[in-house]
Amino acid sequence: MYKILTLNNISVKGLSRLPREHYEVTSESSQPDAILLRSFKMHDMDIPASVAAIGRAGAGVNNIPVEKMTERGVPVFNAPGANANAVKELVLAGLLMASRNILPAMKFADSLDGTDAEISTAVEAGKKNFVGGELRSKTLGVVGLGAIGIRVANAASALGMKVVGYDPLISVENAWKLSRNIEQAVNLDHLFSQSDAVSVHVPLLDATKGLVNQERIAMMNDGATIVNLARGGICDDEAVLAALDSGKLGSYVIDFPTSALLKHPKVISFPHLGASTDEAEENCAIMVADQVRDFIEDGTVRNSVNFPDAVMPRGSSGSRVTIANNNVPNMVGQISTILAKAGLNIADLLNKSRGNVAYTIIDVDGTIEDSAIDSLRNIEGVLAVRHLPAK
Repeated sequence: MYKILTLNNISVKGLSRLPREHYEVTSESSQPDAILLRSFKMHDMDIPASVAAIGRAGAGVNNIPVEKMTERGVPVFNAPGANANAVKELVLAGLLMASRNILPAMKFADSLDGTDAEISTAVEAGKKNFVGGELRSKTLGVVGLGAIGIRVANAASALGMKVVGYDPLISVENAWKLSRNIEQAVNLDHLFSQSDAVSVHVPLLDATKGLVNQERIAMMNDGATIVNLARGGICDDEAVLAALDSGKLGSYVIDFPTSALLKHPKVISFPHLGASTDEAEENCAIMVADQVRDFIEDGTVRNSVNFPDAVMPRGSSGSRVTIANNNVPNMVGQISTILAKAGLNIADLLNKSRGNVAYTIIDVDGTIEDSAIDSLRNIEGVLAVRHLPAK
């Protein structure tokens, strides 16, 4: 019986992927095998040594001490793409709200009073103050072409916008998903210099903090819109506010409001709604629950932010051992030697690496004794060893 600790409410559809005959899901446990969460901040949490995996039902993992978990040999899983459609739709909503002055127009309409005739007269007199523009033929720059950025780019292109994308790390798989109408920017300056609107879809890292700054905003077309549903900090808010006041920017759509931004008439603030749909929450929970279950039961790694992907089908008999270690030479050799001394034949082996971390899955004929597991743990550089008995 595996114990799964939940630090936030997780969709029932996701938790249903963890069968009750093998999993105990609880909000209180001192020795859990894995943790599932959404927005709970774990950095100050005393994470039990029993934890073998952490699953974030969402994309960002800023609330999880990933580096600390890596040092302990604990994979951190997320759910990339599971909420992509929800975020895409909110980006489009933000672009439409900005281009058509929907928010101030709604406030104006809500302020009207009087008879129907008086309201009609006021509407006709006031609507000229909210004349906007159409998205069609405008240029949208999309920074980051991952699961969300691709959907935003394709949807905007379908609406008739010219779309320019930039992502130096785009995967081959994602590149195949892009509409052939999407143009590639040479660099960020090239993208900003063409854009009537920019939507950012990158994680908040040292390299992306302040990515949207005074210099790049100055390159944009006058009256441009910036949409940031990714993370606060990617845009330099002081530079954005100055550009809004000068008229260089026409609108700023943000999912992470601050005291400085909230009262500005050209700022459209959402209360972190990007992934807040029933469908997105269910999709994220299902994806991360499946990934944690696959790791707990079979050692399989999919969509980990700190471990390499590693998928090897289970054999029909024998035991499985998984080893996480520092990515240094002769690790597989030392592991093989220990198993050979224990009289165990390796039936199958998979070794993958990612940066400073390597991960090995080994199926052996027979049963691995505790003494062999202890020997594996004692190899210098080994971070974690798990013994998965035959199914």
